[in-house]
Amino acid sequence: MTELNFDHDLRAQRVLFGAGRAAGNVAQALADLGVDNPMLIASEHEAELAAAVTADVNVAAHVDEVVMHVPVEVAERARKAAEGVDSLISVGGGSTTGLAKAVALTTGLPIVAVPTTYAGSEATAVWGMTENRTKTTGSDGKVLPRAVVYDPGLLATLPADMAIASGLNAMAHCVDSLWAPKADPINRAHALEGARLLRDGLAGIRTDSTPQSRELTLAGCYLAALSFSSAGSGLHHKICHVLGGTFDLPHAETHATVLPHVLAFNVAAGADAHVDRLAEVFGTASAAEGLSALYEAIDAPNSLAAIGFTEADIPEAVERILAATPVSNPVTVTEENMTELLRGAL
Repeated sequence: MTELNFDHDLRAQRVLFGAGRAAGNVAQALADLGVDNPMLIASEHEAELAAAVTADVNVAAHVDEVVMHVPVEVAERARKAAEGVDSLISVGGGSTTGLAKAVALTTGLPIVAVPTTYAGSEATAVWGMTENRTKTTGSDGKVLPRAVVYDPGLLATLPADMAIASGLNAMAHCVDSLWAPKADPINRAHALEGARLLRDGLAGIRTDSTPQSRELTLAGCYLAALSFSSAGSGLHHKICHVLGGTFDLPHAETHATVLPHVLAFNVAAGADAHVDRLAEVFGTASAAEGLSALYEAIDAPNSLAAIGFTEADIPEAVERILAATPVSNPVTVTEENMTELLRGAL
């Protein structure tokens, strides 16, 4: 048996979870932080929700220019708008949280994050910005939201297809954390329980989207992000960051589409990929079989071509992926096998 040896970093973050409690919890989070002059970051699409969520606080400024993959120029404009405020409230999905993180990265302003999708960015200290068709990511404690306000009711109107793609992005956090560079028993435990909650929640969202299914999925999304935050970015996320940042593909759908292919790719490593425990979560003979059954049951996204990727894009994508692949991945990545993987996902 391999000697157990790891270094796990626990980050401080407050989580306030409750249906119908978003506005009160946001006000409480700000009060506990000792701030009272926040800037709201929420897109025009989220304007109604954001107004309800911030009904009990005085918003000093509002940024609604939210763009996927956080272009550097958008981040710069948001940073300028934040001059004079003492905190940030983000209401929205991963792009909104990502913009708040970009502001916090240079200003140190505390973030109160209110997710309206299952992206999970709110639970990580990972930031990402795009410039010249290249997405750069990093990790910095300044960007970890000081408080996260989860309210399953805020996701009640999220279209089922978007909810499924977003939830599978969370599932990708779980799966990638099994073999990521800093994977350890603690983040694997979070990942496996997160995958179990997501399995049950997503099945319910596809059929009838009950409050319970949203609660399960949201709780799973938090555990998934918690595992990813400490395990680091594995092969799956490196691939998807290239596809999203370079080819401007939609974040959640890209992660959902690529995930089964990366899982099948790393299953070849056997025990080194730690996927046997994931098979137990799905109750199937193999993890790949279990994930495939879930995808079929919830009618998951399964084509990169459907979201704008082409055969002609593969060579550049492979070149960029090879440069970003973690050396710790349990299966050696080559030009040939990565080309085959992308063709399969196409």
